[in-house]
Amino acid sequence: MPGRTGEFPLIDWGWDRQQCETYLLKRFGVHWPKSYCTFCCFPASMGSLPAHMERMRSHPDIAGEVLRLEYTAMSLNPNAKPYGRKTLLELFDPTRPRDRACLEAFERELDMPWALYHVRRLFLLSEDGRRRPVKRSTERVDLGRPHQLARRLTAISERHGVDVEHDPVYGRTRAWLRPRAEGWPMAEELFATAPARVINKQDKNFEESWDALLSGSSRTV
Repeated sequence: MPGRTGEFPLIDWGWDRQQCETYLLKRFGVHWPKSYCTFCCFPASMGSLPAHMERMRSHPDIAGEVLRLEYTAMSLNPNAKPYGRKTLLELFDPTRPRDRACLEAFERELDMPWALYHVRRLFLLSEDGRRRPVKRSTERVDLGRPHQLARRLTAISERHGVDVEHDPVYGRTRAWLRPRAEGWPMAEELFATAPARVINKQDKNFEESWDALLSGSSRTV
């Protein structure tokens, strides 16, 4: 902010995390673990992934909830990998007992009502050719069990010649009506099943922008 200058004494002193933990242990006589939000993806980017995974293994019920959150997000947007090129789910090894406990907790989290969602996104340009923030619309179409919704989506998609992606392990089903193109402006549209934890939401003036782009009357917003 104008008129303010941040000061970072630990950086100025050259203290790393190990030095801080050593000081706290000596001062208070206890190990002071790093605080963090359980579902935050930044531990991976901060180089603390091993410690992050160890905490997940120590709290499998929390790990299951985080995995369900990730799985739901990626059901509606497969590009939403929070850990870069890999998902958190891929980091757990089912052959290891502690990892398996986390995966079993994840499976329990999935044992809940699911929803069929209609998802649309708009990638638009401003009048001077710059990329605008992506506009989104998410609508819950139906509720049910994963296999019921998967059968319905598959049957309807096949009747209309739309390819269907299905995850045989955890149940997600996805059908692309309008896959993402290479260049902007573009529209993306799909139906997907996921745990029923996502509310209906739509950006302002989405329908007008959607109709304008698909009709070819506008490339900008």
